[in-house]
Amino acid sequence: MRVRFWGVRGSVPVPDRRMLGFGGNTSCVEVQLGDGTQLILDAGSGIRELADGGDGPRKIQLLLTHLHLDHILGLLFFPPLFDPRNEITVYGPPAPGPNLDRRLARYLSAPLSPVDLHELPARVEFAACPYQAWEVGSARVEAAIVAHRGVTLGYRISEGDKVLTYIPDHEPALGSDLADAPADWISGIALADRADVLIHDGQYFDREYADHVGWGHSGISDAVTFARRARVERLALFHHDPAHDDDTLHELGEEAGAMWDGRSLLVAREGQTLEV
Repeated sequence: MRVRFWGVRGSVPVPDRRMLGFGGNTSCVEVQLGDGTQLILDAGSGIRELADGGDGPRKIQLLLTHLHLDHILGLLFFPPLFDPRNEITVYGPPAPGPNLDRRLARYLSAPLSPVDLHELPARVEFAACPYQAWEVGSARVEAAIVAHRGVTLGYRISEGDKVLTYIPDHEPALGSDLADAPADWISGIALADRADVLIHDGQYFDREYADHVGWGHSGISDAVTFARRARVERLALFHHDPAHDDDTLHELGEEAGAMWDGRSLLVAREGQTLEV
């Protein structure tokens, strides 16, 4: 699998020159499988640039973790949705009440949007994520609800013996001590178990997290402890706070790296690619 980060920011885009090094677009990650299948994780503002797929028709799988605005605000600016030759499946979290397309249309329709979600030229199917694992190209995809405000999913993508886990909005330490809690009681632990790469919420310094308990995001020590409990190989901190400029994120990475004991850790940045 090849992973590319198109948006790494949380909460709101930040068009600020102080953020150019890590990028200001909100959550969007592209996964290219070995057989050429394309998966897209979330549709934040970063998805706007993710359009190059040649001139032929495309089949795209878009997996939304949840419906907060920073994860869907780029959807109607994704060019493949305007090509009638394309087939696009949009998966999202299950919830009682309206189907996924109707929930998305609360924002992606008039008067909040100039284009209505149901006017898209592409052949688009909206579906709640299956409760069981399913096959996408050469990969097996699993989803599970994780601790965050609103119904929120994390994803585990397995191809051969390689595993990528994506949990961008997550507060696993809420109400528990991650270091000592039984593994079965830790939110998201099965999704991340022995993953080769874990992309995980690392929005706050620990000194900031104390003022944001219950907001649905992690301090860096909790992100590192979660990764350690899950026995992952590489940790990518993600969903950067919109107030954190490049210098601040370098500092955050240094603090988290020291906690991770020299193992492979990165602070995700736009345009960065990883091989899993």
